[in-house]
Amino acid sequence: MPEITISMAAGRTDDQKAGMMRDITQALVKNLGVDADAVVIQINEAPLAHKMKGGKTFVERAAKK
Repeated sequence: MPEITISMAAGRTDDQKAGMMRDITQALVKNLGVDADAVVIQINEAPLAHKMKGGKTFVERAAKK
């Protein structure tokens, strides 16, 4: 059973996350030949203040936009 773990910054809607997980499931069905029922996907979200890129938190990066 393929298990996929996705780490990402918080902020996407439940609909966006569900759509992404459906697309990933279909990619595994197509490319690995597994049943959709065998695919497990988990999203781990971090608050924007707990994630950093280039020495700036995602809160700081968002404030610059």
